[in-house]
Amino acid sequence: MFFGALKSQKGALTINKNWCKGCGFCVEYCVEDVLEISLEYNAKGYHPPFVKAAENCNNCRMCEIICPEFALFVTPVEEPVEEEK
Repeated sequence: MFFGALKSQKGALTINKNWCKGCGFCVEYCVEDVLEISLEYNAKGYHPPFVKAAENCNNCRMCEIICPEFALFVTPVEEPVEEEK
């Protein structure tokens, strides 16, 4: 019963586009395919990522860990608790 009670946690991704140097590590290492490199340029002339599938973020924080510029971070999202009947 214990493992049946575990639920995956969702995350909300925040990107500081001006800190990004466009390396693409966050996009490459995201196991849920949440990010994609944009066509727009930031102030440094790089292509920052954008969130293409926010609902897929499982708060693993791999993008946050691997980013050499600390340009993004993930915050946990509390899901509403369902009442048992």
